[in-house]
Amino acid sequence: MAQHNPPFRAEHLGSLLRPSDLLQTRSAYEDGNLSPAELKKAEDVAVKTAVDLQTKLGFRALGDGEYRRGVFWGSFFQELEGMTEVQNPPLDIFRTYVPDIAGFLEKGDRPGQSCLCTGKIKHKGKSTLIDEWTFVKNSVPAERAGDTKLTLISPVWYHLRYREGKAYTSDVYANDEEYFADIAKAYRTELDILYEAGVRNVQIDDPNFAYFCSEKMIQGWKADSTNKRTLDELLDLYIKCYNDCLSQHKDKMHFGLHICRGNFRGSRHFSEGGYDLIATKLFRELDVSTYYLEYDTPRAGSFEPLAQLPVHKSVILGVITSKFPELEDKSAMKERIFAAADVMAKGSGQTRQEALERIGISPQCGFASHEEGNSITWEDMENKLRLVREIADDIWPGQP
Repeated sequence: MAQHNPPFRAEHLGSLLRPSDLLQTRSAYEDGNLSPAELKKAEDVAVKTAVDLQTKLGFRALGDGEYRRGVFWGSFFQELEGMTEVQNPPLDIFRTYVPDIAGFLEKGDRPGQSCLCTGKIKHKGKSTLIDEWTFVKNSVPAERAGDTKLTLISPVWYHLRYREGKAYTSDVYANDEEYFADIAKAYRTELDILYEAGVRNVQIDDPNFAYFCSEKMIQGWKADSTNKRTLDELLDLYIKCYNDCLSQHKDKMHFGLHICRGNFRGSRHFSEGGYDLIATKLFRELDVSTYYLEYDTPRAGSFEPLAQLPVHKSVILGVITSKFPELEDKSAMKERIFAAADVMAKGSGQTRQEALERIGISPQCGFASHEEGNSITWEDMENKLRLVREIADDIWPGQP
């Protein structure tokens, strides 16, 4: 892990708590009481606050807190030709054992929004992310513009949740391979646009991969006779889609994959289970350089899967929780990082110090994957981020 290139020793996962002023302004805008220009002005002020906070605390991979999005996945899919946003979708299109859908139902809720393929998928040639990227880029010194991190949605996001044949209809695509081939083309076009704009540091957010480790999900999949693939076969398909998406840019941009187990209002998570079932394929076959992994509670399992991480790849250990205000013990967190390094060292034939060169630290997820945010205060969030920076400075003094 080079000292001057991403990933950095101290990272965070993108979303930050939205200031109350911004939430009030967006609510007024959604009620039709403010103009788009007035909303943008409020967003600009809030993003400047977020950038200033990150700078003050010593973070290098700055972001906009995802303040221009209502949810972490943004609007990439909604803006594609052939994809249609659906409000209050019918429940019978979903695999109800997929952890986030199951989580909604357990609380008496149901998905209020989703996105379905209704025609051939094609990028329209304009990125919805340029404005948020440009504002942050212009807020940092020119020589650090490439450090600025942009978070993207997973290319396979709107697939796992749907029952067989519901993500798209047979008159549009004959099979998953055709569907994902067009998604990959659209994703490559998006990356072309972002690269030309100067984006060099990308984090892809994908809770789906963690769902492959959920015992409830595994049993639900096996019991669903409509499924045409095993979960192992589906994992292979998803990895191929990712690699097709990144194939033309993997040597020009830094790509990291963030895997978590859900981050919903009230600090809820959706799934449990270690990375053991997916680690070998995901670490060795997926064409990303960095894995941002949740490790804040026992639901994430042990560090043992990290033994499978190739020596040319890095991991950012999310040992600090973003969900609850209690501040972790610094010494205990440092020992956890050393323990992870020992596992990696054993798996790769390295020393602990050599393995530490492939490690960084972060909170396990964002602080507000949805605009309501987790059950913490702004002060709590600042304390968590400061602790991340302090631990990084102790283990890797002088490194960003």
